Amino acid sequence: MSQARSRVLIVDDEIFFLEAIDEILTDSGFETLRAEDGESAFEMAADPSIGVVVLDVRLPDMDGIQVLACIREMRPDLAIIMLSASTDQEIVLEALRLGACDYLGKPLHDEELALAVGRALDGYEANAERKRLRQRIDRLVEGMERLSQLVRLAAPEERVEVLRQGIVDSASVVLRTSRASLMLADTDREWLSVVASRGVDVSRETMTARKIGEGASGTCFSEGSVLCVPDVEIDSRFSGRGPGNYESSAFAVVPLVCLGVPVGVLCLTEGAEEELTLEETNVLRLLGMQISEFLAADPEVERLLASANAAGAEGIGSFDLVEPIDGDADLARAVCEAIAAEVEPERVLRMALGAVATRLGAAPVSLYLQSTDGSTLDLEAEVDGGVVGDREQLPLDRGLVGGVSQTGQLVAVESPQDDSRFDSAVDTPTDGLARPMICVPIRLRDKGVGILRVFLEQGRPASPQTAEILAASFSAAVRNVLLYRSVLQGIEEVAEARRASRG
Repeated sequence: MSQARSRVLIVDDEIFFLEAIDEILTDSGFETLRAEDGESAFEMAADPSIGVVVLDVRLPDMDGIQVLACIREMRPDLAIIMLSASTDQEIVLEALRLGACDYLGKPLHDEELALAVGRALDGYEANAERKRLRQRIDRLVEGMERLSQLVRLAAPEERVEVLRQGIVDSASVVLRTSRASLMLADTDREWLSVVASRGVDVSRETMTARKIGEGASGTCFSEGSVLCVPDVEIDSRFSGRGPGNYESSAFAVVPLVCLGVPVGVLCLTEGAEEELTLEETNVLRLLGMQISEFLAADPEVERLLASANAAGAEGIGSFDLVEPIDGDADLARAVCEAIAAEVEPERVLRMALGAVATRLGAAPVSLYLQSTDGSTLDLEAEVDGGVVGDREQLPLDRGLVGGVSQTGQLVAVESPQDDSRFDSAVDTPTDGLARPMICVPIRLRDKGVGILRVFLEQGRPASPQTAEILAASFSAAVRNVLLYRSVLQGIEEVAEARRASRG
């Protein structure tokens, strides 16, 4: 289902301006709400459907700057455009300091107003989408950690069932879907059958197997690519299917590929809380890769892999090995493999950074962690590719890097020098040259502990989706590194205590 655009709240005590602004924005295709005083504006701004507020500086019950501050405190994500007949520079500066995204003077120009609101709404919705994707990736990391613990603690005879059920449960939690089902292929690779489900009322035994190559699940398995359908009723590929008994007309099917062999699919149906959108394809790919790693221990999957190996040895080729074709998915897999393959912190970080440098054609790629006193970002590890090194230390409050560190919002820009926050002494490597840059926060337990920044070759796109995946995967890497160091420190302290007691 396509998501409706956010609404615009207009706040002005002068009825003439209130109605004029409403008419301009309505004619331009925006959905609006009105408020005539600060108290009403504050109450209405709490509505999550509001994305932009057009706010007059002068209101009858309180100063517009006060209203701005109150709204920003309640909803710091809202885009607020200030209006005033005054040209007082101090008022303008104060509004911008408090977080207003734009300032327009009265009398208003119709096109200028519509363009300003359009820009503000685009920015608000882009930030909201990035925040939602980041939350889903964070839930993915946490969900896979819980699944690993569940499988490890399960009794041997229950481990397969716990694994399968844990996969669908974790997927539902990660993507907030109402239903999920795990389907595995038979050894002849002709049919897909449900082996675990969540949110389905009928018993698994009565569920119909799907022929590979047909329908949504069979097509996804054959093509090896994520199938994300925001609205089945308007998708020509599934004409007539309809939502059926589902709560929504949106669904997704994720291919599961284990050691290069297609083994099954994960089917997800959207719930009422959140919507599946095409922009989340990379999150779905990452989910599929993580689940596929767990499935290597499933007996049915082992038989599929054995069958594929036997077919390959005989030259039959009944299984076509799937090579990674998506850059972000390949990148995520490489970083995850680096985390899993190494234990010693320096090697983990070096391999993970090297994977990013190789796949993105980037240099330098650097990881910074906050200093012990929290005053600076100190270089923890880097890969320079023989091109240029990065800076040994960065401030927490300057440049694009400072914005990422303080707000937790990622940056992915092809021309960082065009951003007003750009600081050449901070946002460039040691040669001082501006390059396309990705900079993401490293977070542990919702707390920022550092940043990862990647300088790309000129002309390479800086993708926000790539940045989201880097933020999630490197937060996991840093978590492992810090945990390992903590364990080592504990062991050394115990050993030192024992030596002291013997002495």
